[in-house]
Amino acid sequence: MKLSRILSNENGVSRKQANQSIATGMVMVDGQRCSNASAEVSRFQQVTSHGKIIQQGATARYLMLNKPAGYLSATRDAVHPTVMDLLPTEWCDDLHIAGRLDRATTGLLILTNDGNWSRNLTEPLTRVPKVYRVTTAYPLSPDTESRFAAGIWFAWEGLTTSPAVLEQLAPCEARLTIFEGRYHQVKRMFHAVGNRVTGLHRERVGDIVLPDDLPPATYRHLSDSELQSVPQSRASDSAMP
Repeated sequence: MKLSRILSNENGVSRKQANQSIATGMVMVDGQRCSNASAEVSRFQQVTSHGKIIQQGATARYLMLNKPAGYLSATRDAVHPTVMDLLPTEWCDDLHIAGRLDRATTGLLILTNDGNWSRNLTEPLTRVPKVYRVTTAYPLSPDTESRFAAGIWFAWEGLTTSPAVLEQLAPCEARLTIFEGRYHQVKRMFHAVGNRVTGLHRERVGDIVLPDDLPPATYRHLSDSELQSVPQSRASDSAMP
């Protein structure tokens, strides 16, 4: 939101008054004087005017969860437990899931309350790689790797998936890297080559890797380097003079 709008949303402050306060250097964003009325300010930044706090600044949260099987990637459900049941209750109303997993799928799930950041992580055009360990019902056919590399036709959407990278680990186990996140994509790709997924575990999204020492059903905050591995949009940049 533009800085001038944040100030003018305050009761009794007109847009003209807000612009005057900004122009005369009476407005601070995260402790720095800001004289640009059109500066974009996120809800996570503190704004003060004439020493008065206008916007406190919400706490940004970026979490990774080792999702166990049986939990829905949803904020609430009347029947099944959701991943929100594994997090502090006071955070749940503010969080959303950046890239969902099926109820039976395990592994890396990312949750945040920063919509700009999560859009950059999940936007198809950014082609962020998603890496899965896959267990199949039958041994992988010799042509599976080449067929995935060429893309798989999905008749329902009328499109061919982006090329995927398959690394066979065992007769019935592989590591698969995809660059999009279509509905049940991994399962549908294996079905298209005459196989069936019996186990699916997400190991990595971009440069964010699920660590071996994070037990199922537990979470941790993302590190600064993990956060910075996802480019931020211009709208989420800090407001500066």
